[in-house]
Amino acid sequence: MAARLVKVKLDKVSSISEGSQEDVKDSATVHSIPPLGEPLESRKSFWGRTQRSPDLDAIATQPSVFDDPVSLETYRPPAAYENSHRFDPLARWTWREERAVVRKIDRKIMFFATLMFFCMDLDRSNISQANTDNLLKDLGVTTDDFNLGNALYKGCFLIAELPSQLISKRIGPDVWIPTQMVLWSIVSFSQFWIRNRAGFLATRCMLAFLQGGFIPDMVLFLSYFYKKNELPFRLTIFWTSNYLTDIVGAFLATGILKLRGRGGHYGWQYLFLIEGLATFVCGITAFFLMPPGPTQTKARWRPKGWFTEREETIIVNRVLRDDPSKSDMHNRQGLSPKMIWESLKDWHLWPIYALGATHMIPTNPPQTYMTLTLRNLGFSTTISNLLSIPAQSWFSEHIDSRVGATVILQFWMLPILAALTTFNKQTSHWAWWTLVTLAVGFPYVHPIQVAWASTNSFKVSTRTVSASVYNMFVQLAGIIASYVYRSDDAPYYHRGNKALLGVTCMNITLYALVWLFYRTVNKRREKKWNSWSEEERREYLKTTKDQGNKRVDFRFVY
Repeated sequence: MAARLVKVKLDKVSSISEGSQEDVKDSATVHSIPPLGEPLESRKSFWGRTQRSPDLDAIATQPSVFDDPVSLETYRPPAAYENSHRFDPLARWTWREERAVVRKIDRKIMFFATLMFFCMDLDRSNISQANTDNLLKDLGVTTDDFNLGNALYKGCFLIAELPSQLISKRIGPDVWIPTQMVLWSIVSFSQFWIRNRAGFLATRCMLAFLQGGFIPDMVLFLSYFYKKNELPFRLTIFWTSNYLTDIVGAFLATGILKLRGRGGHYGWQYLFLIEGLATFVCGITAFFLMPPGPTQTKARWRPKGWFTEREETIIVNRVLRDDPSKSDMHNRQGLSPKMIWESLKDWHLWPIYALGATHMIPTNPPQTYMTLTLRNLGFSTTISNLLSIPAQSWFSEHIDSRVGATVILQFWMLPILAALTTFNKQTSHWAWWTLVTLAVGFPYVHPIQVAWASTNSFKVSTRTVSASVYNMFVQLAGIIASYVYRSDDAPYYHRGNKALLGVTCMNITLYALVWLFYRTVNKRREKKWNSWSEEERREYLKTTKDQGNKRVDFRFVY
């Protein structure tokens, strides 16, 4: 169920009420207002939404709150908003122009954002490939020490999430994200020199402190350019680099780990050094390729910018028509303590936070220990890395029903975990590999839930905080999951898999409750809104103190 703001169409979306026509005539005649585009017809089912292809030369500008004089003044962007000079409620454009602009944004913004996430994931996940080169034995650490390292990483990552997001909101993600990348890359390639347990744990902590907040920072940055129905798919592409990292990382590790013994160094040392230096180069490049916003792409090294004035007008107005709340803060405006507190206590987002804390627990232990399990079953370092490749080729498909899309992960893991509780030393090695590969190749629903939290925030300050808080709960899930598989339960982890099976059943129930929660809230608001007369609705819009998702005319995604 898609979220929406109930537009002040009242009876017809793009019409202007008779009582308000005099207000419009003060600045323009009714006849001078350009026509709006027709909403795309679509067929909705449980599995998604199929839209007919529009006439590319038809008007693409969709109806919004800016088409009514009362709600126009309610939602008009303030002068401090960095894109306010491109806001024009009378701006119109065609589908051909809009599609060309979106493709350009994908090339200029989305591609490099995905590359940056690829680098981050390479630096945080290459510990798995390093494990296959006897990292634990070389450093003199145990499996429990490795668990502790994972827990410390996730804990430090969690702690850094919100502070990093607040810094990013104050100085701009175009400055903070490249700074993060350069700093963590230095720590990453410095792992070349670690020699013991203390060094292993220290670098895990430092890496997490510097990487924490990168993901919500990037989500906020991308929201400047994309509409809310476009963001989930782009985030799915964004997280596709997660799979790409594992595929490319496996190939890189296969070659780099063969350097073991060269110059008296281990293969895993070269792995950390080479991949960390690659991220350092990407971080330096990011200072030059990340613009502050859609109307701020000009720079000394890019004097003409990326977008024409016409393209900037299309970008700004299409995004604001889709979500007017995106103009309530500028991109260099920090959050006050009061704003942070108000965002934290927004209980309408707590159900999504709860899902963040539990939905990945059934997948984390099998994913983390896949290469170790395969190696324990007799596969070599090279084969262990190469056999993990097919498990990473499952790409999550964006579908409109958030609960319907995301609960699929739990039903995917249910039979797999049930089977893993019965496997033993008589089980074929290839049967082990097949089931563990299926466990790691789960449908990746995390991007949809990140966009879900962003859409349900409906306020820049809340969106800033909710992105961090949601990811903090995801990191908390990682900490919990890191203690499910214990050394005394190895190598089959029957006790751990039974625990994961119970969590999976709990998650299915939780998704059903979240669906019921948002459906109930929406129905109550719909009933209240429909009970008001046209004048009462307009009076509410003029006088209400409700903000963000607390507005009666806002409907939640579910």
